[in-house]
Amino acid sequence: MKKIYLYLIVAVALIMISCSGGEDDSNDTKKSEENTAPTIPIQVYPLNNTICIDNNIVFEWDTSTDAEGDRITYTVEIAENSGFLPILNIETSASLSKLISLEKGKALYWRIKATDSKSAASSYSPVMQFLTEGDGVSNHVPFAPSLTAPFLNSEIDGTSTTLSWSASDIDGDPLTFDVYLDTNADPITKVAENQSETTYNATGLSVASTYYFKVVAKDDRGGISIGQVWSFTTK
Repeated sequence: MKKIYLYLIVAVALIMISCSGGEDDSNDTKKSEENTAPTIPIQVYPLNNTICIDNNIVFEWDTSTDAEGDRITYTVEIAENSGFLPILNIETSASLSKLISLEKGKALYWRIKATDSKSAASSYSPVMQFLTEGDGVSNHVPFAPSLTAPFLNSEIDGTSTTLSWSASDIDGDPLTFDVYLDTNADPITKVAENQSETTYNATGLSVASTYYFKVVAKDDRGGISIGQVWSFTTK
């Protein structure tokens, strides 16, 4: 009888050891499956407000690091506005630079992200704006306006709000702005013209409505940039 009890005790102990070992293996597997994204690449060229004298531009950045030591590739995106809608160019590179041919005489924006071999991607870098020099250009168009307020697709209280944006000109020319605002997805109602301020007080709005607006930037030498369409909703 004592032998039977002894066999039972040994059998139970073996089962517990087996179960315990299974849990450790599971934890080890989970740890091996964990993967972190690479760090955000740091842009080297072109930086903000750079005039590129050649439209064949070598984009450069510093290396990203990956905690697991995975292989990293970089994705460069280029657009005509800071919202990247639409994106003109998407290029990938396994090195720290990429030659990209662009249209001459354009105000453009670029950003970059890093992706490891397990498909974990970093956030995008800050957006940098630059110009490609045109043939015999004596004046560059302004950069397209960037939204400050209200936040894109945000919801506001009441029937009035202040529209705010920022804009710059590589030549340092003074800028004026035309503002378009209505409930059309492509606004056509000009509510302000040739104003120098970078704000507009929108009043008399309807409740529970979606409004769309865009800003056109103009310098004093005929350069014009049309901003993207932004929207907000009233409660």
